[in-house]
Amino acid sequence: MSIVITLDVMLAKRKAKSKDLAAAIGITEQNLSLLKQGKVKGVRLETLEAICRYLDCQPGDLLSYEPDGKLPEAAGD
Repeated sequence: MSIVITLDVMLAKRKAKSKDLAAAIGITEQNLSLLKQGKVKGVRLETLEAICRYLDCQPGDLLSYEPDGKLPEAAGD
């Protein structure tokens, strides 16, 4: 995966609990766990905004891009 989610790192830096974050932003602990593990295909901007507001951080503090070495296929190939 090229996009790495570092939510667990930010939670540790802020000394916040997943349970409290999930309750504050209105998602289940299960879904938050899947997000932390990077096992989701996408995240709503509204959810990302709520996480950033709760943790007082920027989206870039939670997400990073790591190239996987694959080149994207050209359209029409």
